[in-house]
Parts: sequence; structure tokens; C-alpha cells
Amino acid sequence: MARLVTPQIARGAFIAAIYAIVTIILAPISFGVFQIRVAEALTLLPILFPEAIWGLFVGCLVSNIYGGLGPIDIFLGSLTTLVAAWLTYRLRHSPLAYMPPIILNGLIVGTYLSFLLKVNILLSIFSVAAGEAIAVLVLGIPLLRQLRKLKVNY
Repeated sequence: MARLVTPQIARGAFIAAIYAIVTIILAPISFGVFQIRVAEALTLLPILFPEAIWGLFVGCLVSNIYGGLGPIDIFLGSLTTLVAAWLTYRLRHSPLAYMPPIILNGLIVGTYLSFLLKVNILLSIFSVAAGEAIAVLVLGIPLLRQLRKLKVNY
């Protein structure tokens, strides 16, 4: 990533704050095996804003501290978001850019949630991936399109 300047730092911090606020306010549907983490719609923002990569990581970290599932969720969940955001950025010129958050969260978060919450691993993987797909495809793509229409500086 190139050297960040004040507007990019502010935008990254804003993304982190929005992610954390939305996740915490919607906590009943943001945590657990059957989750639709609405804030995951923001995981497409690295397509437009590289600073969203670290903003999403920090927002997820704060949210997962609040979530109460412990260190595995706090660190592994947040690192999963970081890697997914970086891959989304790397694939930003391809429709495949939508896939890293869905695939990685489904596989990684779904797997450790199955052990933490003692549920079937396949059920956990598929339910987390389905919730992620709703957030990314149903909410994230329209958000991305709207930002492009508004020609937000990117």
C-alpha cells in the first residue's frame, strides 16, 4: 500500500467505526453459527479504497472483542477479514473480488465456530458462508454500485 495521507487514514478509521457499530448494534444476528453480519457488506470497499483493508480488520477486531467468543474469534476471525479484504483488493478488477469474504469466512470462521459452539462442521461452514453471501452480494454490491455512481473520491 502506498503511503497513507490524512483523508485515507480518516476513511479507514471511519470504515472501522461503521463496521464495529453496525455489528455491535445488530449483535443478535452478527454472531454465532447462523449469522448475517450486515457490516460484512463493507468487505467490498477495498475494491475502491485500499485503506478499507486495515479499516475492516480493526472494525472486525473491535466487534469480535465485544462478541464474547474469546481469543480464537477475536484473532482468527479478524485475521480472516484482513486476508479476505487484501484478496478483494488484489482481485478488484475481477468479479472474483466478491468471493474472498464469502469463501474464507465460510471455511475458516465456520470451522472454528463448529468447535467453539459444538455444532456440525458442514452446517457451520455453509451457514456462515450463506450469511456472508447475503451481506456481500445482496448488500455489498449495491453499496459498491452506489459509491461508484456518486463518484466518491477513490
